[in-house]
Amino acid sequence: MLVVGTREGITHSRGFGHLQWKSGPTPSPDSTLWDIASLTKVVGTTGAIMRLVESGKIELDAPLVRYLPRFTGPSKDRVTVRMLLNHTSGLRSYLPFFQLARTRDSAITLLYGEPLRRKPGASPEYSDLNFLLLGLMAERVSGEPLERSVTRAVLDPAGLTHTVYRLADSLRKRTAPTGRWRGHPVCCEVNDQNAVRMGGAAGHAGLFSTGADLARFARMWLNHGAIDGRRVFTPAIIDTFLSPGQGKGDRLLGWERPDPANRDDSAYGHMLSQSSYGHTGWTGTLMWIDPEKNLFLILLTNRSYDPRVGRSIRALRNVRNALADEVVRVTQGSR
Repeated sequence: MLVVGTREGITHSRGFGHLQWKSGPTPSPDSTLWDIASLTKVVGTTGAIMRLVESGKIELDAPLVRYLPRFTGPSKDRVTVRMLLNHTSGLRSYLPFFQLARTRDSAITLLYGEPLRRKPGASPEYSDLNFLLLGLMAERVSGEPLERSVTRAVLDPAGLTHTVYRLADSLRKRTAPTGRWRGHPVCCEVNDQNAVRMGGAAGHAGLFSTGADLARFARMWLNHGAIDGRRVFTPAIIDTFLSPGQGKGDRLLGWERPDPANRDDSAYGHMLSQSSYGHTGWTGTLMWIDPEKNLFLILLTNRSYDPRVGRSIRALRNVRNALADEVVRVTQGSR
């Protein structure tokens, strides 16, 4: 499913194919729900942290241990909130907590005990662990579960009425499958098993959303924190989270930006401006936003459901790259 638009509104919106191979309805940008995987990091968790920074409850350059006292160990006192957001904390990229821990509490204990692998602040390495910690920090500082914190900070103010954690079974008929188990499609459960172990709502994954809701979110960023006359975030906090640090590679705060040296192997193609930013997700999700070209793209697929091609992540990356260029050509008149 594809949604393209500008800060003023959606210019193209269409579903393709079926929710399952050769069966099921054609996806609807307005009603079909998708497991947005790591887009949760920017749609949910980043927004919750932004709200807490805006209100003065969190300082970006404060040590994480100020907010999460259990985060202790060699050099961990040097890890800041900013380092989690731009993935320079020094933590490894992934750990299968769902295999190592039987409960949410024991998974959290393992997370706190995970040692740093690199010097804090030295270099970026994309890590789910960073956003798991940010989700826990949002809960502790706000005093409410992550689901509620995200709803108050982002979803309600931005009018994202179909974006939720933990889908009700009544929504099954309009939800894209998230996986396959014993020959049958898995529906309405987040694909990421670490998010499942965390109860379905985690800092790195767990949200379900529609193309129309994600378009509102993208428009809000293009409009510097406002949507349809509704102020969601201040321009100052938007600028802060879109300001690159020194020597921090392709990472902003929460967001990724195109790497000029690696455009052939990215989701951004060759024609987006260097001011563009975005994120991808394991299940086949993509969002990028280009303020210079006044353009956004939402691509939602269920790659994690029964892929029919080898190395499906690589294949999808090639599709995303070509799609990015074609969208710019068509919308900007560049041939």
